[in-house]
Amino acid sequence: MRMRTIAAAVITAVFAMGAHAQATKTLKMQSSWPASNTLQEHFKMFGERVDKLTQGAIKIDAMPAGQIVPAFEVLDAANKKVIDGWHSISYYWVGKNPAAALFAGPPGGPFGMDHMDWLGWLYVGGGLEMWREFYQNDLKLNLIVWPAHPSSPQALGWFKKPLKSVADFKGLKCRQTGLNAEVYAKLGQSVVNMAGGEIVPAAQRGVIDCAEWVGGVEDLRLGLYSVFKYHYTPGMHENNSVGELGFNLDVWKGFTPAQQEAVNSAVKDTFITWLTKWQKDNADAIEEMIKKHGVRILRTPPDILLASLKAWDEVAAENSAKSPVFKKVYESQRAYAAKVVPAKRYMFPPYSFAANYYWPQEGAPGSDKKGPKKP
Repeated sequence: MRMRTIAAAVITAVFAMGAHAQATKTLKMQSSWPASNTLQEHFKMFGERVDKLTQGAIKIDAMPAGQIVPAFEVLDAANKKVIDGWHSISYYWVGKNPAAALFAGPPGGPFGMDHMDWLGWLYVGGGLEMWREFYQNDLKLNLIVWPAHPSSPQALGWFKKPLKSVADFKGLKCRQTGLNAEVYAKLGQSVVNMAGGEIVPAAQRGVIDCAEWVGGVEDLRLGLYSVFKYHYTPGMHENNSVGELGFNLDVWKGFTPAQQEAVNSAVKDTFITWLTKWQKDNADAIEEMIKKHGVRILRTPPDILLASLKAWDEVAAENSAKSPVFKKVYESQRAYAAKVVPAKRYMFPPYSFAANYYWPQEGAPGSDKKGPKKP
Protein backbone atom coordinates (compact mmCIF):
# COMPACT_ATOMS: atom_id res chain seq x y z
CA MET A 1 0.00 0.00 0.00
CA ARG A 2 2.84 2.31 0.94
CA MET A 3 4.60 1.62 -2.39
CA ARG A 4 1.43 2.34 -4.35
CA THR A 5 1.02 5.65 -2.51
CA ILE A 6 4.61 6.67 -3.25
CA ALA A 7 4.25 5.65 -6.88
CA ALA A 8 1.04 7.64 -7.22
CA ALA A 9 2.73 10.68 -5.69
CA VAL A 10 5.66 10.39 -8.09
CA ILE A 11 3.36 10.07 -11.11
CA THR A 12 1.35 13.08 -9.95
CA ALA A 13 4.51 15.14 -9.54
CA VAL A 14 5.78 14.15 -12.98
CA PHE A 15 2.49 15.09 -14.62
CA ALA A 16 2.47 18.38 -12.71
CA MET A 17 5.97 19.20 -13.90
CA GLY A 18 5.00 18.30 -17.44
CA ALA A 19 1.91 20.44 -17.30
CA HIS A 20 3.97 23.38 -16.01
CA ALA A 21 6.50 22.94 -18.78
CA GLN A 22 3.77 22.83 -21.42
CA ALA A 23 2.15 25.94 -19.94
CA THR A 24 5.33 28.02 -20.28
CA LYS A 25 5.00 30.55 -23.09
CA THR A 26 7.88 32.43 -24.67
CA LEU A 27 6.50 35.42 -26.52
CA LYS A 28 8.30 37.33 -29.25
CA MET A 29 7.53 41.02 -28.86
CA GLN A 30 9.20 43.97 -30.56
CA SER A 31 9.45 47.69 -29.91
CA SER A 32 9.89 50.77 -32.06
CA TRP A 33 13.06 51.77 -30.15
CA PRO A 34 16.80 51.36 -30.67
CA ALA A 35 18.45 48.86 -28.32
CA SER A 36 20.22 51.65 -26.39
CA ASN A 37 17.03 53.60 -25.72
CA THR A 38 15.63 53.85 -22.17
CA LEU A 39 12.18 53.04 -23.54
CA GLN A 40 13.64 49.68 -24.51
CA GLU A 41 14.72 49.32 -20.87
CA HIS A 42 11.10 49.85 -19.85
CA PHE A 43 10.11 47.09 -22.28
CA LYS A 44 12.64 44.66 -20.80
CA MET A 45 11.64 45.64 -17.26
CA PHE A 46 8.01 44.83 -18.12
CA GLY A 47 9.06 41.43 -19.47
CA GLU A 48 11.05 40.65 -16.33
CA ARG A 49 8.11 41.63 -14.13
CA VAL A 50 5.70 39.40 -16.08
CA ASP A 51 8.17 36.53 -15.77
CA LYS A 52 8.30 36.90 -11.97
CA LEU A 53 4.59 37.44 -11.45
CA THR A 54 3.70 34.37 -13.55
CA GLN A 55 6.48 32.31 -11.92
CA GLY A 56 8.12 31.78 -15.27
CA ALA A 57 4.97 30.69 -17.11
CA ILE A 58 5.19 33.69 -19.46
CA LYS A 59 8.56 34.80 -20.76
CA ILE A 60 8.87 37.79 -23.04
CA ASP A 61 11.63 38.19 -25.60
CA ALA A 62 11.67 42.02 -25.66
CA MET A 63 13.32 42.83 -28.98
CA PRO A 64 14.37 46.31 -30.19
CA ALA A 65 13.35 47.95 -33.46
CA GLY A 66 14.31 46.12 -36.62
CA GLN A 67 14.85 42.73 -35.01
CA ILE A 68 11.93 41.27 -36.97
CA VAL A 69 10.15 44.25 -38.60
CA PRO A 70 10.95 47.98 -39.04
CA ALA A 71 10.21 50.36 -36.16
CA PHE A 72 6.92 51.67 -37.54
CA GLU A 73 5.51 48.25 -38.51
CA VAL A 74 5.16 46.65 -35.08
CA LEU A 75 1.43 47.32 -34.79
CA ASP A 76 0.58 45.58 -38.06
CA ALA A 77 3.05 42.79 -37.29
CA ALA A 78 1.33 42.11 -33.95
CA ASN A 79 -2.07 42.18 -35.63
CA LYS A 80 -0.91 39.57 -38.16
CA LYS A 81 0.83 37.60 -35.39
CA VAL A 82 4.21 37.96 -37.02
CA ILE A 83 5.10 38.97 -33.47
CA ASP A 84 3.08 38.23 -30.32
CA GLY A 85 3.03 41.82 -29.11
CA TRP A 86 4.55 45.28 -29.44
CA HIS A 87 5.90 48.26 -27.49
CA SER A 88 5.59 51.69 -29.10
CA ILE A 89 3.50 54.88 -28.94
CA SER A 90 0.12 55.40 -30.55
CA TYR A 91 0.80 58.66 -32.36
CA TYR A 92 2.92 56.67 -34.81
CA TRP A 93 -0.36 55.31 -36.24
CA VAL A 94 -1.96 58.60 -37.34
CA GLY A 95 -1.67 57.39 -40.93
CA LYS A 96 -4.34 54.82 -40.07
CA ASN A 97 -6.53 57.34 -38.23
CA PRO A 98 -5.58 60.72 -36.67
CA ALA A 99 -7.45 59.74 -33.48
CA ALA A 100 -4.57 57.37 -32.70
CA ALA A 101 -2.54 60.37 -31.50
CA LEU A 102 -5.09 61.19 -28.80
CA PHE A 103 -4.24 58.02 -26.88
CA ALA A 104 -0.61 59.08 -26.55
CA GLY A 105 -1.47 62.13 -24.47
CA PRO A 106 -1.65 64.83 -27.16
CA PRO A 107 -0.41 68.46 -27.02
CA GLY A 108 -1.63 70.50 -24.12
CA GLY A 109 -1.63 67.59 -21.68
CA PRO A 110 -4.34 67.43 -22.97
CA PHE A 111 -6.18 70.34 -21.42
CA GLY A 112 -3.63 70.68 -18.62
CA MET A 113 -3.68 67.08 -17.37
CA ASP A 114 -0.48 65.59 -15.96
CA HIS A 115 0.50 61.91 -15.93
CA MET A 116 -1.72 60.97 -12.99
CA ASP A 117 -4.70 62.86 -14.42
CA TRP A 118 -4.12 61.09 -17.73
CA LEU A 119 -4.07 57.67 -16.05
CA GLY A 120 -7.28 58.73 -14.31
CA TRP A 121 -8.93 59.35 -17.67
CA LEU A 122 -7.75 55.92 -18.86
CA TYR A 123 -8.64 53.85 -15.81
CA VAL A 124 -11.47 55.88 -14.26
CA GLY A 125 -12.87 57.96 -17.09
CA GLY A 126 -13.31 55.18 -19.65
CA GLY A 127 -10.31 56.09 -21.81
CA LEU A 128 -8.75 52.63 -21.87
CA GLU A 129 -11.99 51.07 -23.09
CA MET A 130 -12.16 53.71 -25.84
CA TRP A 131 -8.57 52.95 -26.79
CA ARG A 132 -9.19 49.23 -27.11
CA GLU A 133 -12.45 49.74 -28.99
CA PHE A 134 -10.66 52.12 -31.35
CA TYR A 135 -8.02 49.54 -32.24
CA GLN A 136 -10.42 46.60 -32.44
CA ASN A 137 -13.52 48.22 -33.97
CA ASP A 138 -12.30 51.26 -35.89
CA LEU A 139 -8.88 50.07 -37.04
CA LYS A 140 -10.03 46.40 -37.24
CA LEU A 141 -6.93 45.15 -35.41
CA ASN A 142 -6.89 41.93 -33.43
CA LEU A 143 -5.03 43.56 -30.54
CA ILE A 144 -5.34 44.59 -26.89
CA VAL A 145 -3.45 47.60 -25.57
CA TRP A 146 -2.25 49.19 -22.29
CA PRO A 147 -0.51 52.46 -21.37
CA ALA A 148 3.24 52.03 -21.00
CA HIS A 149 6.26 54.34 -20.62
CA PRO A 150 5.42 57.92 -19.55
CA SER A 151 8.19 59.49 -21.63
CA SER A 152 7.43 63.12 -20.82
CA PRO A 153 7.44 66.02 -20.26
CA GLN A 154 9.57 66.41 -23.35
CA ALA A 155 11.82 69.17 -24.59
CA LEU A 156 10.94 71.44 -27.49
CA GLY A 157 13.94 70.05 -29.35
CA TRP A 158 17.42 70.63 -30.77
CA PHE A 159 18.36 73.39 -33.19
CA LYS A 160 21.40 74.50 -35.15
CA LYS A 161 20.52 78.16 -34.61
CA PRO A 162 19.08 80.04 -31.60
CA LEU A 163 15.37 80.85 -31.32
CA LYS A 164 13.96 84.21 -30.32
CA SER A 165 10.32 83.72 -31.29
CA VAL A 166 7.98 81.49 -33.25
CA ALA A 167 8.95 83.43 -36.40
CA ASP A 168 12.32 81.63 -36.31
CA PHE A 169 10.55 78.35 -37.11
CA LYS A 170 9.79 79.48 -40.65
CA GLY A 171 11.44 77.24 -43.22
CA LEU A 172 13.26 75.01 -40.73
CA LYS A 173 13.39 71.34 -41.73
CA CYS A 174 12.61 69.52 -38.51
CA ARG A 175 12.01 65.93 -37.45
CA GLN A 176 8.48 65.69 -36.04
CA THR A 177 5.98 62.83 -35.82
CA GLY A 178 2.25 62.22 -35.50
CA LEU A 179 -0.12 65.15 -35.17
CA ASN A 180 2.78 67.12 -33.71
CA ALA A 181 3.98 67.38 -37.29
CA GLU A 182 0.71 69.14 -38.21
CA VAL A 183 1.09 71.49 -35.24
CA TYR A 184 4.61 72.56 -36.14
CA ALA A 185 3.80 72.77 -39.84
CA LYS A 186 1.21 75.41 -38.91
CA LEU A 187 4.00 77.28 -37.12
CA GLY A 188 6.14 77.36 -40.25
CA GLN A 189 8.36 74.29 -40.01
CA SER A 190 8.98 71.95 -42.92
CA VAL A 191 8.43 68.69 -41.06
CA VAL A 192 10.16 65.36 -41.71
CA ASN A 193 9.10 62.03 -40.17
CA MET A 194 11.84 59.56 -39.25
CA ALA A 195 12.77 57.05 -36.55
CA GLY A 196 14.95 58.22 -33.68
CA GLY A 197 18.01 56.34 -34.85
CA GLU A 198 17.98 58.30 -38.13
CA ILE A 199 18.13 61.79 -36.57
CA VAL A 200 21.90 62.20 -36.17
CA PRO A 201 22.80 60.93 -39.68
CA ALA A 202 20.08 63.14 -41.19
CA ALA A 203 21.40 66.19 -39.35
CA GLN A 204 24.95 65.42 -40.45
CA ARG A 205 23.82 65.29 -44.09
CA GLY A 206 21.87 68.53 -43.76
CA VAL A 207 18.53 66.82 -44.33
CA ILE A 208 17.16 68.46 -41.16
CA ASP A 209 17.94 71.67 -39.27
CA CYS A 210 16.28 70.66 -36.03
CA ALA A 211 14.79 67.65 -34.29
CA GLU A 212 12.37 66.72 -31.57
CA TRP A 213 13.08 63.47 -29.74
CA VAL A 214 12.50 63.34 -25.98
CA GLY A 215 15.02 65.21 -23.84
CA GLY A 216 17.43 64.32 -21.06
CA VAL A 217 18.88 60.83 -21.08
CA GLU A 218 17.21 59.79 -24.34
CA ASP A 219 18.76 62.67 -26.26
CA LEU A 220 22.13 62.10 -24.61
CA ARG A 221 22.17 58.45 -25.69
CA LEU A 222 21.29 59.35 -29.27
CA GLY A 223 24.17 61.82 -29.29
CA LEU A 224 22.04 64.74 -30.45
CA TYR A 225 24.47 67.14 -28.79
CA SER A 226 27.04 66.15 -31.42
CA VAL A 227 25.07 67.66 -34.32
CA PHE A 228 22.99 70.43 -32.74
CA LYS A 229 24.22 73.39 -30.73
CA TYR A 230 21.07 74.63 -29.00
CA HIS A 231 18.67 72.61 -26.85
CA TYR A 232 15.35 74.26 -25.97
CA THR A 233 12.99 73.10 -23.24
CA PRO A 234 10.16 72.73 -22.35
CA GLY A 235 7.69 72.02 -25.13
CA MET A 236 3.91 71.79 -25.12
CA HIS A 237 3.65 69.17 -27.85
CA GLU A 238 4.47 66.24 -25.53
CA ASN A 239 4.28 67.44 -21.98
CA ASN A 240 2.23 64.38 -21.04
CA SER A 241 2.93 61.71 -23.63
CA VAL A 242 2.42 58.06 -22.67
CA GLY A 243 3.43 55.07 -24.78
CA GLU A 244 1.75 51.73 -25.32
CA LEU A 245 2.32 48.02 -25.19
CA GLY A 246 0.02 45.21 -26.15
CA PHE A 247 -0.56 41.70 -27.38
CA ASN A 248 -2.21 40.02 -30.27
CA LEU A 249 -5.73 39.38 -28.94
CA ASP A 250 -5.51 35.63 -29.52
CA VAL A 251 -2.29 35.53 -27.50
CA TRP A 252 -3.98 37.45 -24.69
CA LYS A 253 -6.98 35.10 -24.68
CA GLY A 254 -4.54 32.20 -24.36
CA PHE A 255 -3.45 33.44 -20.93
CA THR A 256 -5.13 32.09 -17.80
CA PRO A 257 -7.11 34.60 -15.70
CA ALA A 258 -4.26 34.66 -13.18
CA GLN A 259 -1.75 35.38 -15.94
CA GLN A 260 -3.91 38.19 -17.28
CA GLU A 261 -4.01 39.75 -13.81
CA ALA A 262 -0.22 39.38 -13.62
CA VAL A 263 0.11 41.35 -16.86
CA ASN A 264 -2.24 44.06 -15.58
CA SER A 265 -0.16 44.37 -12.41
CA ALA A 266 3.11 44.36 -14.35
CA VAL A 267 1.88 47.24 -16.53
CA LYS A 268 1.12 49.49 -13.56
CA ASP A 269 4.14 48.45 -11.52
CA THR A 270 6.55 49.04 -14.40
CA PHE A 271 4.99 52.42 -15.19
CA ILE A 272 5.86 53.75 -11.72
CA THR A 273 9.16 51.92 -11.25
CA TRP A 274 10.54 53.04 -14.59
CA LEU A 275 9.33 56.64 -14.29
CA THR A 276 11.01 57.22 -10.94
CA LYS A 277 14.34 55.92 -12.26
CA TRP A 278 13.94 57.84 -15.52
CA GLN A 279 13.56 61.18 -13.75
CA LYS A 280 16.89 60.64 -11.96
CA ASP A 281 18.51 59.49 -15.21
CA ASN A 282 17.30 62.69 -16.89
CA ALA A 283 18.80 64.84 -14.14
CA ASP A 284 22.15 63.08 -14.50
CA ALA A 285 21.99 63.41 -18.29
CA ILE A 286 21.27 67.14 -18.21
CA GLU A 287 24.21 67.66 -15.89
CA GLU A 288 26.47 65.65 -18.22
CA MET A 289 25.30 67.48 -21.33
CA ILE A 290 26.09 70.85 -19.74
CA LYS A 291 29.37 70.02 -17.98
CA LYS A 292 30.91 67.46 -20.34
CA HIS A 293 29.54 68.35 -23.77
CA GLY A 294 28.99 72.09 -23.39
CA VAL A 295 25.33 71.95 -24.41
CA ARG A 296 23.42 75.21 -24.14
CA ILE A 297 20.07 74.35 -22.56
CA LEU A 298 17.76 77.31 -23.03
CA ARG A 299 14.21 78.09 -21.97
CA THR A 300 11.70 78.01 -24.81
CA PRO A 301 10.39 81.50 -25.65
CA PRO A 302 6.86 81.82 -24.17
CA ASP A 303 5.31 82.86 -27.47
CA ILE A 304 6.35 79.49 -28.96
CA LEU A 305 4.60 77.59 -26.16
CA LEU A 306 1.42 79.63 -26.57
CA ALA A 307 1.51 79.41 -30.37
CA SER A 308 1.91 75.64 -30.24
CA LEU A 309 -1.20 75.29 -28.05
CA LYS A 310 -3.20 77.51 -30.38
CA ALA A 311 -1.98 75.49 -33.37
CA TRP A 312 -2.96 72.27 -31.60
CA ASP A 313 -6.46 73.63 -30.97
CA GLU A 314 -6.76 74.24 -34.72
CA VAL A 315 -5.48 70.75 -35.58
CA ALA A 316 -7.84 69.16 -33.07
CA ALA A 317 -10.83 71.14 -34.38
CA GLU A 318 -10.04 70.20 -37.98
CA ASN A 319 -9.75 66.52 -37.14
CA SER A 320 -12.86 66.55 -34.97
CA ALA A 321 -14.82 67.95 -37.91
CA LYS A 322 -13.61 65.13 -40.16
CA SER A 323 -13.67 62.18 -37.76
CA PRO A 324 -16.50 61.18 -35.37
CA VAL A 325 -14.18 58.91 -33.39
CA PHE A 326 -11.61 61.69 -33.01
CA LYS A 327 -14.36 64.02 -31.78
CA LYS A 328 -15.68 61.43 -29.31
CA VAL A 329 -12.29 60.75 -27.72
CA TYR A 330 -11.26 64.41 -27.72
CA GLU A 331 -14.47 65.49 -26.01
CA SER A 332 -14.15 62.68 -23.47
CA GLN A 333 -10.68 63.92 -22.54
CA ARG A 334 -11.88 67.51 -22.30
CA ALA A 335 -14.83 66.57 -20.08
CA TYR A 336 -12.59 64.62 -17.70
CA ALA A 337 -9.98 67.40 -17.62
CA ALA A 338 -12.68 70.01 -16.98
CA LYS A 339 -13.42 68.25 -13.70
CA VAL A 340 -9.98 67.21 -12.40
CA VAL A 341 -7.67 70.01 -13.61
CA PRO A 342 -9.50 72.98 -11.99
CA ALA A 343 -9.97 70.96 -8.78
CA LYS A 344 -6.31 69.98 -8.67
CA ARG A 345 -5.25 73.62 -9.00
CA TYR A 346 -6.88 74.36 -5.65
CA MET A 347 -4.65 71.82 -3.93
CA PHE A 348 -1.35 71.86 -5.84
CA PRO A 349 0.93 74.91 -5.73
CA PRO A 350 2.80 75.69 -8.96
CA TYR A 351 5.87 73.46 -9.26
CA SER A 352 8.05 76.52 -9.82
CA PHE A 353 7.00 78.15 -6.51
CA ALA A 354 9.09 76.02 -4.13
CA ALA A 355 11.56 75.14 -6.89
CA ASN A 356 12.47 78.81 -7.36
CA TYR A 357 12.72 79.29 -3.59
CA TYR A 358 15.24 76.48 -3.11
CA TRP A 359 16.82 76.25 -6.58
CA PRO A 360 16.45 79.68 -8.18
CA GLN A 361 17.15 79.97 -11.89
CA GLU A 362 18.35 83.08 -13.62
CA GLY A 363 15.38 85.26 -14.43
CA ALA A 364 12.95 83.35 -12.20
CA PRO A 365 10.69 85.42 -9.90
CA GLY A 366 12.40 85.92 -6.55
CA SER A 367 15.73 84.59 -7.80
CA ASP A 368 18.70 85.88 -5.82
CA LYS A 369 21.18 83.87 -7.97
CA LYS A 370 22.96 82.68 -4.81
CA GLY A 371 22.16 79.00 -5.25
CA PRO A 372 19.94 76.77 -3.10
CA LYS A 373 18.78 78.07 0.23
CA LYS A 374 20.02 76.14 3.25
CA PRO A 375 18.20 75.40 6.52
